[in-house]
Amino acid sequence: MRSTIKLSTLGLILLLALNSGCKDGAQNKTTTTDQSTSEAVIESNKGQAFITDDESTPTVLSIAINSPDHTTLVAAVQAASLENALVNAGPLMVFAPTNDAFDALPEGTVEDLLKPENKDALANILKYHVTPGNYSKDFLKNFKKLGQANDQNVPVEVKGDDVFIGGAKIIASVKAGNGIVHVVDKVILPPTQ
Repeated sequence: MRSTIKLSTLGLILLLALNSGCKDGAQNKTTTTDQSTSEAVIESNKGQAFITDDESTPTVLSIAINSPDHTTLVAAVQAASLENALVNAGPLMVFAPTNDAFDALPEGTVEDLLKPENKDALANILKYHVTPGNYSKDFLKNFKKLGQANDQNVPVEVKGDDVFIGGAKIIASVKAGNGIVHVVDKVILPPTQ
């Protein structure tokens, strides 16, 4: 009986706090354009990728977002609307090309891929950089190929201590809460079908 009264009292307090927080005490002066823009941003920023948490181990996406060497990759992930896929429980291995890797593509390639009409092609390329699993660079030496998220295989090649995925050399690795990010020196392009 006492726990019911305590829960009822707590519920009433929360209801009053929410109600007072919803009052129009401070008048918001926004235009219709500002509201529709805000609504569009809110609509596009839904899902797990947009939940922030200072205590959890960073996801593969948050590692890329916080890396100054991966701003082009992050822009591409956002243009392809793949943010939520990169925060799934995984485990995921992401082969993350650096900005320099994107710069090495023929002039205009990145700009062209970032256009809305090329979203599917961009998503296909990005998915070719993602593999289910959480394997270290050394463990990847045991593979001849990996099955990528776009349903294609990418070759794995070992040259001395170096590991190449689709011709891109792994130059660093960062563990994530939902997998691992292997930084690579090239953009891995899927074979044309």
